[in-house]
Amino acid sequence: MTPKHTVAQLCAALGVTRSGYHAWLKASPSARQSADLVLVGQITANHLLHRQRYGAPRHHRELRRQGIHCSRKRVARLLRQAGLRGLSPRRFVPQTTQSGHGHPIAPNRLAKRPAPTGLNEVWVCDLTYVRTDEGWMYVAVVMDLCSRRVVGWACSATLAASAALGALRMALKHRAPPKGLMLHSDRGIQYACTDHRGLLAAAGLIASMSRAGNPYDNAAMESFMATYKRECVNIAGPYATRSDAAADFFEYAETYYNRIRLHSSLNYRSPMDFENGIN
Repeated sequence: MTPKHTVAQLCAALGVTRSGYHAWLKASPSARQSADLVLVGQITANHLLHRQRYGAPRHHRELRRQGIHCSRKRVARLLRQAGLRGLSPRRFVPQTTQSGHGHPIAPNRLAKRPAPTGLNEVWVCDLTYVRTDEGWMYVAVVMDLCSRRVVGWACSATLAASAALGALRMALKHRAPPKGLMLHSDRGIQYACTDHRGLLAAAGLIASMSRAGNPYDNAAMESFMATYKRECVNIAGPYATRSDAAADFFEYAETYYNRIRLHSSLNYRSPMDFENGIN
């Protein structure tokens, strides 16, 4: 504005004096403004640490964990003023599973039992796919429904049962669950096949499967897969090789999701923090 209008003209138009304008220019920031500058610095550092995954609610909780107390509205305002935005959730349309096979289908036992109150009571599992320059990579995941912790996972170049079996074997090895644990999945052949049912029987696990065409029966697992795609694949991809994609999944699930990421259903704790509070 100043190249076209003099300071005197602008002050007259705005109804302020020239002395007042110059005093405003020389004034030191208020205590509130100074505190906001410090807070923006911490929010920016957290934003970079979490690779832009957090919006105002998780930023607010993260600041509280760091001993910084302020309102959520203030955090939202400072994020907006700094031009910082979290990754927006995309509308997730679940892919129904092709269950046209001749293997036995387990009933949906999960729908009939209350939510788990302890670890290793109910696990949920699923498969998803990731594009790489080498072709599709398929990721199988097993998650504890109580703590939302990823307890087993495996990657494969095919949709054969090897990935589902590998993820379950990892979970069994690391968690050594008691007999009677329920494992809920979709009706896909990877979970209904003889090898997978045999592994469940050998470990004393009880199978449960979603109803046909109802992926929301496994909502927690579907939510994790959507979050993984949004917060990991959409940031780091596209991948050159399946090895690159698998290494990135390890980094996301084992280092970030299980240990650091605040989960709203766990009262904004990470899965491992939640489990440590139970043990």
